Amino acid sequence: MKIAILTGAGISAESGLGTFRDVDGLWTQYDLNEVATPEGFARNPALVHDFYNARRANCAEASPNAAHAALAALAASAHDVTLITQNIDDLHHRAGSPDVIHMHGELMRALCAQCDARWDAPLVMSTQDPCPACRAEATRPDVVWFGEIPYHMDAIAHAVATADLFVAIGTSAEVYPAAGLVELAQGQTLEINLEPSARANAFDAHRFGPATQAVPAWVAELC
Repeated sequence: MKIAILTGAGISAESGLGTFRDVDGLWTQYDLNEVATPEGFARNPALVHDFYNARRANCAEASPNAAHAALAALAASAHDVTLITQNIDDLHHRAGSPDVIHMHGELMRALCAQCDARWDAPLVMSTQDPCPACRAEATRPDVVWFGEIPYHMDAIAHAVATADLFVAIGTSAEVYPAAGLVELAQGQTLEINLEPSARANAFDAHRFGPATQAVPAWVAELC
């Protein structure tokens, strides 16, 4: 079976990585207009680096959970799996999933805003970090900020449209274009979530519960 899977923040929440909506979480301590937009970076790059340095440290301390492991096992099975994630963490990779499509970029990668070079980010980045390619002091996290175009959208749309089954896991379905991917699906659709998302009515079937329980149970049935 050809399966396209979209994962959101809910799959990493049980690994200790907060979502946008966590009360008193890391995101609530900052104005997102200041730390997650190109304009915010232009105004105060040091603040943006401080924010992502904290997120990078949080990510480095986290470990993949049972849901990440189950999806890695599914990718190693006889099924043809395309794994797409809205998350910028690297937990899918560390769990063993190959070829993860990061539509919102990767926290553990750096990008030169001047020449577009990309490389593995150090745990702590600063405004003085030179680009290894052009030496400009214009490095930023390789993540997609509000107002920017997500990565790999053509490949993502093709994978979803040609899949026998499209599955959305741990996503609120409130951030576009990810929230609209279910409309591209030609096969069956399934939502796995802690609770119904904003687009729950667009899916053919649903499974509700913590990702560490619901995802391994679903994968066990397929494998």
